[in-house]
Amino acid sequence: MTSPSSMSRNYHALTSALNDPNPMQKRAMSYGNTIAGLFAEVFDTHLPADKVLANYFREHKKHGSKDRKIIRETFFALFRWWGWLKQLPTLETSPNARQVDFQHLALAATLESHPWQSVTQAWLACVGKNWEPLEPNRQLQQKATWLQSQFAGFEFRLTELLPDWFWQYCQLADESQQALIESMMSRPPIWARVQHVSRQQALATLAQAQIDVESTPYFADAISLGTKSINLDAMTLYKQGQLEIQDLASQVIGQICAPQPDQQWWDACSGAGGKSLQLKSLMLRQNANSTGRIVASDIRPRPLQELAKRAKRAKFSGIMTKPWQSEALPVEPASFDGVLVDAPCSCLGTWRRNPDMRWVDTPSCVEQKPSLQLDILSRSSRAVKPGGTLVYATCSLAKVENEDVVQAFLQKHAEFELQPLQHPFTQIQSDTLTIWPFEANTDGMFVAKFHRKADH
Repeated sequence: MTSPSSMSRNYHALTSALNDPNPMQKRAMSYGNTIAGLFAEVFDTHLPADKVLANYFREHKKHGSKDRKIIRETFFALFRWWGWLKQLPTLETSPNARQVDFQHLALAATLESHPWQSVTQAWLACVGKNWEPLEPNRQLQQKATWLQSQFAGFEFRLTELLPDWFWQYCQLADESQQALIESMMSRPPIWARVQHVSRQQALATLAQAQIDVESTPYFADAISLGTKSINLDAMTLYKQGQLEIQDLASQVIGQICAPQPDQQWWDACSGAGGKSLQLKSLMLRQNANSTGRIVASDIRPRPLQELAKRAKRAKFSGIMTKPWQSEALPVEPASFDGVLVDAPCSCLGTWRRNPDMRWVDTPSCVEQKPSLQLDILSRSSRAVKPGGTLVYATCSLAKVENEDVVQAFLQKHAEFELQPLQHPFTQIQSDTLTIWPFEANTDGMFVAKFHRKADH
């Protein structure tokens, strides 16, 4: 079985062993060495792949835009398809291991229907391989069948595209399981929220800038910017605070909160404040003279500094920060109409956007969270006024972080009761909501809404 570190060693061995490569092969080998080194670095350091890649490009200015795209897309494709690719042997287990390593790159590019055929063919030529072509944009099962035809003796199951331990925490019927895998294997769009201006105005402005954009029927301020990389700093709407990047599943949380224009809300685990900004925007859409106030808290100072910058860009007043500095509440008890607890979690619902985490994370990323989540939810609930609202959210798909935490909280806090919710995408009513990536082309999220009884 392939290991990331052996991939890096084998690419360099192949580079020195290959006799008289042609210019395209040299270029392909250069890409291969770079990608393999970055791939191994993610596993060695456990740093997010996008951060590792950004650091590399910042330190290596030699790459043009086309080079960066090939490196970036193949790099992430390796993680996306690693559940299948890791089965293939390397130099440590096969006499033809050098040939397998470049196959990883060629296979990843082929499975993703990458357009740079000359590079893919050069990777194959480097190892003397040729296989039957795979028609672009095939279904997952068709890709598995094609791969099986190229590698006799191996079996490629759809469930292997996610780690085995994932299915212990996320048990689904077969049909939903396949839908989840298919969504996890596709690139999610960039979702955004429109602020200050109408969605129609924003759509027209973006169309003039030749940016592919679509509206969604679910929320009046939500738009999709497609799957292509976008330079936000070059977008006038973004620079003027009229556009905020926020996944549609994340936007569900603010919509569930449903803040009123004159209410006081506490975002207890705000991070960089995407949901704080959404809460304020929803208040202003109801009343341009909203007197509502948002208090954002986090244990880390840097995200709160980022929130301050974002609020300034959006020209939002009425958002203040109060960091958690101890276990004591950073706000007054029973002083808020609403409290949002977007709790630290395993982030399983973001694996579609961060495919590296599927293979870097371990079951401990789930097992260590529920006790922390329950503690934060319990402490934060003290800030809710009688008659007020408490919202619990995660970007996890694991029941132990979601429904189980909700039930544990209710057992300890009789002063709270669940409020029924209607799923914004399916219209199904339930006590809690799980947003699955396959329902509306989003990340995965969970949300529950509590009401604090007026007599408590």
